[in-house]
Amino acid sequence: MPSYFFVAVSNQENLKLCKRYALAGFTSNINGAWAFSEIEAGDYISFLYGARAHNLYKVVHKEAIKSAENLPPWKPLTFKESRKTYHFPFRLYLKQVRTFDEPIVRAEFSYIAENLLLRGGYRKTHFQADLTTLQNVSQMGEVFNGKAEALEMPPYETFTPTFVRSRKVSPPYTLPFREVILQALVRRYLMKEENLKALFETLNLDHLRPESFEILSEKALPQGHVDILIKEAVPIGMAKKIVVEVKLGRASKASIEQLKSYMAELGEECVAGVLIAENMPKRIKDERIHFFRYEFGEIELKQPHSFEELLSTLKLKDLKA
Repeated sequence: MPSYFFVAVSNQENLKLCKRYALAGFTSNINGAWAFSEIEAGDYISFLYGARAHNLYKVVHKEAIKSAENLPPWKPLTFKESRKTYHFPFRLYLKQVRTFDEPIVRAEFSYIAENLLLRGGYRKTHFQADLTTLQNVSQMGEVFNGKAEALEMPPYETFTPTFVRSRKVSPPYTLPFREVILQALVRRYLMKEENLKALFETLNLDHLRPESFEILSEKALPQGHVDILIKEAVPIGMAKKIVVEVKLGRASKASIEQLKSYMAELGEECVAGVLIAENMPKRIKDERIHFFRYEFGEIELKQPHSFEELLSTLKLKDLKA
């Protein structure tokens, strides 16, 4: 099942370049690497700028480019708050599927619009929408039968970004192993049907069919931001949901209370809560929450590893077993 993302664009000039070349670019920092790691070939994206959604694209392939500060099409971008300047090494090559330019206040965009409203603005590189939103936009505007302009590029080299738990980093090549990277890893792990099935069995929800569910990254609620939301893709009568909270280090009692508040916010449709962390507080116990420790086997996080290397060794250990 493909995922659908809205990619936030920083200015109108960059939006024009993205459309012109059917190309998405992400900045040379951890947020750019996060978006690049989370969005896969075969997924769908739309551009988000000025509270409007622009076009529907399928991701054909992606690559990270060395010395991208010297390469077209985007100029380096300086953020006003930090005064730091970034270039765009992380790139998605796209195929346009539909043409539209629509305000996100439309009912069809309610899932993503709610996220933006509760966040008080963009402040993110990308936002994941649900399958219902993708089905809606697949009927908007017109089918695109044209061809994007080819971007002329001088010879260049590519690289694979790595992540490390250390202060010694060298963006965009080696970046800090932050919580958003762990969240993206857990989401991708659970997208594998056998892993989701195993989770359902552990949660005593083995009557649910994994293929009927979608795994969504950050979902905004009035109480805060759910790290991962597992929900029925096409609910009938009742939309069953599982809330997943991910902590990079040691979870606290506050983490448990936070998760419980999310579950209360979702009400009866929330059938379980999951807390994943490196370590848990002692004497943890809650009937509705299941606790898991994440592990990477023999991999040492103090050494740089690619997203795919980390994903291939990721395991979730049930602490109630």
